[in-house]
Amino acid sequence: MKVTVKLETFEGPLDLLLHLIDKAEVDIYDIPIKDITDQYMEYLDAMQELELEVTSEFLVMAATLLSIKSKMLLPKPPVVDLEFDDYMMDEDYDPRAELVAKLIEYRKYKAIADHLRDKEVERSLIFTREPEDLTPYVSTVIENPVKGLHVADLVHAFRKALRRMHSRQAIAKIRKDEISVKDRMLEVLEALESQGGKVLFSRLLQEDTTREAVVVTFLAMLELMKIKRIICFQHRLFDDIVIQAREDGTANGLWTDEISY
Repeated sequence: MKVTVKLETFEGPLDLLLHLIDKAEVDIYDIPIKDITDQYMEYLDAMQELELEVTSEFLVMAATLLSIKSKMLLPKPPVVDLEFDDYMMDEDYDPRAELVAKLIEYRKYKAIADHLRDKEVERSLIFTREPEDLTPYVSTVIENPVKGLHVADLVHAFRKALRRMHSRQAIAKIRKDEISVKDRMLEVLEALESQGGKVLFSRLLQEDTTREAVVVTFLAMLELMKIKRIICFQHRLFDDIVIQAREDGTANGLWTDEISY
């Protein structure tokens, strides 16, 4: 019958010693070095039988345990008190002290490593996502449109609005000034007679003359030229138009009676 023996793997000799101490349920400050050494050597023998690789640090620890074991078996030497001797054997000296200090320090770091490993497993169960822009979900605070204004400012704005409303509701009456060409022809002839038979075109117009009056004046001049009552000319280009009555006074027989506009 084939028996398969499964050995636990340890990270080092200190890890193996802690396992043996915990398994034996003994005080780490009072290690039964004989029993622990025997169990440690049995583990190394099992590793060699299973053709497992035994590293040098395990062998160094085995030698250390055997050395401590041998010192524990030897009887304590008598205390020699030498007044001028620098070396004195301490009767309370424990060969296990250095090993116990290493084991306590290793147990401390092993506990920290186990705690960090548990945190790693716990953190691996948490799934995160990439951060998103939450600006559209931020509530916007509407600023007070009348912030910093006083009651007097509001009253002034209200009065101004009332004045604008009153001006919009005002009804304006537009009166159209009708100017006939026939009447304007008579006015031009009267101006020529009063000015000695010659007048400038600009003298026929006032500063407040409308566009319609200017057009009617031009039409009146054209009609007077047509019936040969006046002649018009300029002394130079773009100069003022000179209106002059004809000396002969001839006409082609057409007069204002035939002009209906």
